[in-house]
Amino acid sequence: MRAVLQRVSEASASWDGGQASIGPGYCILLGVADTDTERDADYLADKIVKLRVFSDADGKFNLSAAQVNAQFLVVSQFTLFADARGQNRPGFLKAARPEIGRPLIDRFIERIRATGAVVQTGSFGSQMQVRLVNDGPTTLVLSTDAWDPRIG
Repeated sequence: MRAVLQRVSEASASWDGGQASIGPGYCILLGVADTDTERDADYLADKIVKLRVFSDADGKFNLSAAQVNAQFLVVSQFTLFADARGQNRPGFLKAARPEIGRPLIDRFIERIRATGAVVQTGSFGSQMQVRLVNDGPTTLVLSTDAWDPRIG
């Protein structure tokens, strides 16, 4: 699994027939690989909840999402597994098919909800518009797979 984790002061997603929004917390773009398992979903969710990238009184990254009552907006994003090496049109062969990806994204979301956090979601498989105000800006890219982001 791959996540682009953005610390936000607010974020929203809208799509035909729906919308979701949060206040301070994380906007997470989440992609699932064809080789991912429930273990990957659990590990990544736990890591994100415990990650200390919220500032304490001294402005240092010392606080976790739980410590600041962060909210979460999770948006499925198969394009995180784009392969653009040697070509100009990216391929998505390593991205999970919906029958694999959707249950793992749902598991990731439920794992975070189990901590008591407020979690909003985009609409799986829909064309969405995502808006956010990045706080910091603070953006991290996390992956449960061995990932080589080079394009050449």
